Amino acid sequence: MHIQGVLYLIAVILLVLAALPIGTRGVSLALLGAAFALLAYSWDTITA
Repeated sequence: MHIQGVLYLIAVILLVLAALPIGTRGVSLALLGAAFALLAYSWDTITA
């Protein structure tokens, strides 16, 4: 699996965890998931 696929997988897992009613201190799982999704989307541009 390419690194871009791994980043998308991490993003999906974080967004699913953010939807669950669990409390996290200091870090927003939704924002972290969105950041990983943006990183995966732009991976080809970053590594070019």
